[in-house]
Amino acid sequence: MNRPAALLCAAAVCLALSACDTKPPGDPDTAVRESHHRLLEQFRSWARDTGESRTARHAQAVYTVELTDADAEGAYDVEVQTDLSARSAEAKVLAELFRTWWDGDDGDGTVRDLVMLDASGNRVDDHLFPALGNGGYDVTHYALTLDYTPEGNHLTGTAVITARATQDLSRFTLDFAGLRVRHAEIDGSDARFSRTKGEKKNNKLTLTPARPIGKGETFKTTVRYGGTPRMLTADDGGDEGWIETDDGVAALGEPTGSMTWFPGNHHPSDKATYDIDVTVPSDYTAVSNGTLRETRQRGKRTTYRWHNSEPMASYVATVVTGVFDISTSTTDDGLPVYTAVDPDEADGPVDVPDLVPEVVDWASDRFGPYPFSSTGAVVDHLPGLGYALETQTKPYFEEAPDARLVVHELAHQWFGNSVTPRAWQDMWLNEGFATYAEWLWDEEHGHRSAQETFDSFYDGTHPESEGIWDFPVADPPNATRVSDSPVYGRGAMTLHQLRKAVGDRTFFAILRTWTREHRHGNADTEQFIALCEKESGQDLSDLFETWLFSADKPRRT
Repeated sequence: MNRPAALLCAAAVCLALSACDTKPPGDPDTAVRESHHRLLEQFRSWARDTGESRTARHAQAVYTVELTDADAEGAYDVEVQTDLSARSAEAKVLAELFRTWWDGDDGDGTVRDLVMLDASGNRVDDHLFPALGNGGYDVTHYALTLDYTPEGNHLTGTAVITARATQDLSRFTLDFAGLRVRHAEIDGSDARFSRTKGEKKNNKLTLTPARPIGKGETFKTTVRYGGTPRMLTADDGGDEGWIETDDGVAALGEPTGSMTWFPGNHHPSDKATYDIDVTVPSDYTAVSNGTLRETRQRGKRTTYRWHNSEPMASYVATVVTGVFDISTSTTDDGLPVYTAVDPDEADGPVDVPDLVPEVVDWASDRFGPYPFSSTGAVVDHLPGLGYALETQTKPYFEEAPDARLVVHELAHQWFGNSVTPRAWQDMWLNEGFATYAEWLWDEEHGHRSAQETFDSFYDGTHPESEGIWDFPVADPPNATRVSDSPVYGRGAMTLHQLRKAVGDRTFFAILRTWTREHRHGNADTEQFIALCEKESGQDLSDLFETWLFSADKPRRT
């Protein structure tokens, strides 16, 4: 995005069926069969042995630990639930304790994914948006069928959600805001559904299947719904959700807006593939993520069928309808390019259909292979929205962008869309990287060097530098500030300091390794720091403490 100024956890070790008090070698099949009770007791035993009463006390707050998945390399998904409040500082400490224990220096493995739940099912690992997302299952695919009538702003939808249960489920919840649910079924049988009264709580749709779903089962949920979708005001003050334009609509989801037009597990840690079919009046175009498989006209309405074969976080899913000039081409590597430009924005600072493939080729050389099977952009006419968004494969621009903004949003295809943060407090992994891509583009295209841009931020002369020392980059204080300037500008400054410390060759090797190792997955700040130290062979703790974890303005180096 570019705006103006515990635990579900992935672990690589597990308990063997022996009576030992240490974690055994990580055999995935054995791990998934292992006793969850014994795993919990071993964690508590470790906590007691540390000799720190606080650690032992936190360990007692954990009351379930479940291994939910494992891969061939011995990395595990683990779900941990605690009686601490998701918003408490104690819960954050507990999450770090569990990860420290699980990722110990015994050579048994590393955490793959970590999400802590409190007693109410809120996420501890994402204290900025603890109510967003749902535990107990992992979505693998969304099939959305939408019929939209611009006159009256009416939407009818069917969502078919394929998921795998990570625990036994007698019922489960989906994030869904505003629209009326008409019918729900699970695996072909009618399912009971309900919503809790109250605007905030009404964003949860509870479904009860005809029979309980067993852990490990794959199940298919169908929800039919309709009505007038809502536009939301995000915590940081921006508009999101289902936003009407002068000739259609733009569905924009960061961080919570996607729940206004389809039900799902709307936390960035639960990524899935998508098929999105959109029917609109035939004088409109409907653009969405991925590749256009088919356009079918019936009478006065046309259906656009879009397919996204790579995993996608829901906040970068989109549907945009309106009157557009469509351009198709390919990059130098043969990647399909689809751009839609509102005629009112045709005379912008740059030729977007020509610039998109150029930027994608440039970024691929620096960040690694482009991670998706198509690319493009949507240039809409929505004056006053105030931001662009990195919607997957086709960034959304509310008006004609300049070159830097195109670079920023396309860089997100690597940083944010393919490699997605586990939780929103790691948003600098999106925005700091995309901002630094702008600096690199300028440096290589005859404008200011990255060092000169860094200096202007440090001195406060850059127009986007206001407020960059307000809080630590990797720890926004609350949801209202998740898109503030430290996340962008100082995030980019951190990367520049890293580049200076390790040298260009190692720096770009780090970026390419990062996008390769976490391609289509989730990652966090600690994993990035570990990679930097591994690739450089340096202890970089002082650098990251200074630039990432401290709010103080450091001395110039």
